[in-house]
Amino acid sequence: MGLDPGLRRLALGTLLAAYPGPVPPDWAVDLLAEGLAGHTLFGTNVHDPAQLAATTAALRVGRADVLIAIDEEGGDVTRLAHATGSPYPGNAALGAIGDVALTRRVYEAIGAELAELGITVNLAPTVDVNTADENPVIGTRSFGADPLRVAAHSAAAVAGLQAVGVAACAKHFPGHGATVADSHHELPTVDVPVDVLRRRDLPPFAAVIAAGAQAVMTAHIRVPALTGPGPATFSRAVLVDLLRTEYGFTGAVVTDALEMKGASVAAGGVGPAAVRALAAGADLLCIGAKVDADLVEEVAGAIVEAIGDGRLERRRVEEAAGRAATLAAWTRAARREPTGGGTDLGYAAARRAVKIDGVLTDLKRPLVVQLHAASSMAEGRVPWGLGPHLADAEEVRVVAGEADPAALRRLAGDRPIVLVGRRLHQLPGGPELVTALAAAHPVTVVEMGWPAQWRPAGVRAFVTTYGASHANGRAAAEALGLAG
Repeated sequence: MGLDPGLRRLALGTLLAAYPGPVPPDWAVDLLAEGLAGHTLFGTNVHDPAQLAATTAALRVGRADVLIAIDEEGGDVTRLAHATGSPYPGNAALGAIGDVALTRRVYEAIGAELAELGITVNLAPTVDVNTADENPVIGTRSFGADPLRVAAHSAAAVAGLQAVGVAACAKHFPGHGATVADSHHELPTVDVPVDVLRRRDLPPFAAVIAAGAQAVMTAHIRVPALTGPGPATFSRAVLVDLLRTEYGFTGAVVTDALEMKGASVAAGGVGPAAVRALAAGADLLCIGAKVDADLVEEVAGAIVEAIGDGRLERRRVEEAAGRAATLAAWTRAARREPTGGGTDLGYAAARRAVKIDGVLTDLKRPLVVQLHAASSMAEGRVPWGLGPHLADAEEVRVVAGEADPAALRRLAGDRPIVLVGRRLHQLPGGPELVTALAAAHPVTVVEMGWPAQWRPAGVRAFVTTYGASHANGRAAAEALGLAG
């Protein structure tokens, strides 16, 4: 027996799906006409601006008020520029600069580009306070480790996006910055009293709510004092008691991708995760990146079945679908004319963020050694480093734990070495390689990851970019005098 058409449509109205490739398949458009709230776009959906504009136009054939979402944070997380790296420096760099007006202008420029391409929701900014230097998934996506600084920049980012009619979705509530595990792969735990969250993690969320953020994204993290053994995404204490009642949020609560193991494993699958998230107070459910028509129907069916057997109240699902529809209506009504900035603004901002400890001398024609670093699933595989910006320098790429310091010194000869990495101190063999090279050779280090306190002994200079975007790489190459 098929699903009740009215209940199926109601369930679809709470879902953000996705699809493979640059052209929306028929099922992805057809489901919009049948009530699907919208789609999230990923790098696989983006080839070039003309194609992307055609894609969003095709989705609107399904329904004019479709929600079209994307993770365009700038910096290390970009979908529009996944082939080259973002022309914007990212949150850690903006936080290091400390110019709140600049942060607003950068996000307004990002929003203007999204609006021009027909995208209506940016799953940004990341407003987590990155208090764990070893955090594997937030890091440079955060404005910093100080709650008040992060709060000020978070509010500015929301204001910039929404000034051009793109809805902001601040993430990841109640704060992913203190974790040392990645919720794409497991369920991280933040085992602190709620008062610590209020002081450390929640001020940026209070700031974005005051700034009028249209959406807030949940975190697949466990906070035992609030959530018990499950993630915040499944916790009414987090989504209703804390976010709505205590902090007064009235917009759409959006889940992080339910295919992530921090949610799907805890619930026993994406369908059960959708039911639990709705019951907890979520409104708009991101299914994930690997989605097809069968998975959408499976999730919708799980929601309808839960309504039928009493695990979900119909009025709760109606409330969720209503908030998703309200968000869509806001995006249609709020479109503004963009007011400049553009990518030049991003490169100029990246230059302001570069920090140099030590003295940059004798860097003529260096050997540039880039150390391999894995990307998180949030970042994806995006080009990074100094390579695209070098005018007259040889570059080699090595794995830190496999590199032979003596061989690199021989290759460099009488040339200085510029060692480039991301989270260098965390790379297996990374600190040892830096130490061995610096002991017998002039070495400058360029750190393009989260700026931890680690500083290697013996290097001539330590350069921090606060991110690894195309703009960050260009800024570093210019600071070293190596740019073409």
